[in-house]
Amino acid sequence: MSQQAGFSAGARFLITLAAFIIVVAGVKQAESIVSVFLLSAFFAILCTPPFVFLQSKGVPAWLSLVLVLVGITCAQLLVVSVIASSLADFKENLDFYQERLQGVSGEFINWLNSLGIHISQDVVKNYFNPGSLLKAAANMLGGLGGVLSNAFLIVLTVVFMVFEATVLPNKLHRAFEERMTFERLDFFLDNVKRYMSIKTIISLVTGLTVWVMLLTLGVDYALLWALLAFLFNFIPNIGSIIAAIPAVLLALIQLGPGHAAIAGVGYVVINVVMGNIIEPKFMGRGLGLSTLVVFLSLVFWGWVLGPVGMLLSVPLTMMLKIALDSSEETRWMSVLMGAESEGS
Repeated sequence: MSQQAGFSAGARFLITLAAFIIVVAGVKQAESIVSVFLLSAFFAILCTPPFVFLQSKGVPAWLSLVLVLVGITCAQLLVVSVIASSLADFKENLDFYQERLQGVSGEFINWLNSLGIHISQDVVKNYFNPGSLLKAAANMLGGLGGVLSNAFLIVLTVVFMVFEATVLPNKLHRAFEERMTFERLDFFLDNVKRYMSIKTIISLVTGLTVWVMLLTLGVDYALLWALLAFLFNFIPNIGSIIAAIPAVLLALIQLGPGHAAIAGVGYVVINVVMGNIIEPKFMGRGLGLSTLVVFLSLVFWGWVLGPVGMLLSVPLTMMLKIALDSSEETRWMSVLMGAESEGS
């Protein structure tokens, strides 16, 4: 058995790689249903702690579930309504924004040329079109809103997941109590719930702060960009940059360079405070990911599952890291995936 049926190490690697490619291809083909399932699992993880808390206070299980589902459904409908209303209006004005942004970039290039820094506008348009960034943000939010609009299936799936999540650990303990220990499993589940809960609260505070800042500056669609900041805060390091680009560009078009600079500085301050001070204090630095792993997971899951994959790329990768960290045999892989500051 040590030779695994006579296969060499290279053959086993190729078989594993082929199986991985087949699984990824199947997931990509089933993108629509897998996206709904993953979103439901995401909501179920968030719903389980308040569901258990309400039960511990003497609230009946059915009423606890109803209260939690009402809350998550209202949040889901709020997100869908914000995306639908704001995005429709934003897309109507998208051509104007793109033309205005090209005009601003043209003025900036002419100013550089007057300083002796000669840059061709045609070359800039071919390799970097800032207007396309606004369109990409609109398309991403539109795709996410389309998935979230399937509210009935998501809520129904969450109901069964929440009920199962409360009894699954006990069932596993009874089924395998004589075959294995569950310290690692309990450690993994506790860390996943803790990570998702803290990350959601911090993302919510980040989104609210961005909304107040943009509203104070007078930037259009402040609630839409705040929602984008909330969603992309689940992607550390590069997520905050991606979320800031459309809002800062719109501030540049609408209000001028001064307000755009203020908005950019505001985004930096908010994300430095939340990401480097508040989040490590509550979450611990051991739950970080390296920038390279974050980027690769964003590209991979975004390619496989579209906007939902981009949103859940880091939570999915973080769950893998927590699972690897729960075992002595695989902890070295968790260390390689982690941020450099973890070992210092």
